[in-house]
Amino acid sequence: MQACSPPTWETRIDGRSSAAPSEQRYPFGERLLTMDPLIDARGINTYYGASHILRGIDFSVGRGETVGLMGRNGMGKTTLLKSLMGLVKPRSGSVTIAGRDLTGAAPYMIARQGVAYVPEGRGIFGNLNVTENLKMAARAGTRGQRDWTYERVLDTFPRLKERLGHGGQQLSGGEQQMLTIGRALMTNPDVLILDEATEGLAPLIARDIWRICSLIRQTGISSVIVDKNWKHVTQITDRNVILVKGQVVFEGSSDELRGDPALLSQYLGV
Repeated sequence: MQACSPPTWETRIDGRSSAAPSEQRYPFGERLLTMDPLIDARGINTYYGASHILRGIDFSVGRGETVGLMGRNGMGKTTLLKSLMGLVKPRSGSVTIAGRDLTGAAPYMIARQGVAYVPEGRGIFGNLNVTENLKMAARAGTRGQRDWTYERVLDTFPRLKERLGHGGQQLSGGEQQMLTIGRALMTNPDVLILDEATEGLAPLIARDIWRICSLIRQTGISSVIVDKNWKHVTQITDRNVILVKGQVVFEGSSDELRGDPALLSQYLGV
C-alpha cells in the first residue's frame, strides 16, 4: 500500500484515537479510495421522546470505502442509519451528503444524492412481482451513470431470474433480501447502506449475500454494512465502527479489530 500522510485525529470515549476523514487518496487492491467523505455526520444527538439514543456521534463514509457498523442489539446502529437517511431527525449535529448539508432532510432528498438504503426487514412491495419491484426503482445515478441495469442485476442474482413472475410475498427470506439489494442497485447509488445484511438467513443464502457485498465493494460503490457476524464483515470492510449505548467506542481497520480479542469479547461477544 502506498504511504500517505496521517489524517486528523480525534479521541474516542475509550481513550483511543480515531481517524477523521481527509482528502488523502490511496490505492486499496484494485480500488482507489478517497477519504473525502460522501457521508459525513458530526456531533449527532438523536432522541426517541425523552430517550437519548445517539450521543454526539461522528460517522463518515469515504468514496469507494466499505465501513462495518457493529455493536450488540439496542446500541444505536439502526438509529444512526435512520438519522443519516432522514427517517429520524437528529436533535443536534449535522449530516452532510456529497458536500451538501442535509441534516433532517426528507429521505427522498437524501436518496437523490446517491444514497440507497436496504432496511432491516427488507421493505419490498409484496403485491408487486420481482420484475416490478426492480424496474420501479430504475434510474440513473448522480453522475448519469447506469452501470446497474435490470439485466446486470439478474445476472448478479440468478435466483431472482428464476422467479420474475413471483410476488414479493412469495419469495423466501433470502430471496427477498436479494431483491431488496437488487432494487437498491437499480438506483445506481454512490453509497449502499445495508442494515442486518444476513439476519435470519440460512448459511448458504448468507454466504451468497456476502459474495454480493464483496462484488459491490469491487465495483467502487461505497457501503455501510451492519451485521452481527463480525468475522464476515471484517473480510470485506476497510474500516469498522463499534457503538455502545449510542457512542463510538472503537474505530479502526479490520486487521486492528481482528487482532484484538479482548476488544471483540468486550463489545461484540455474546
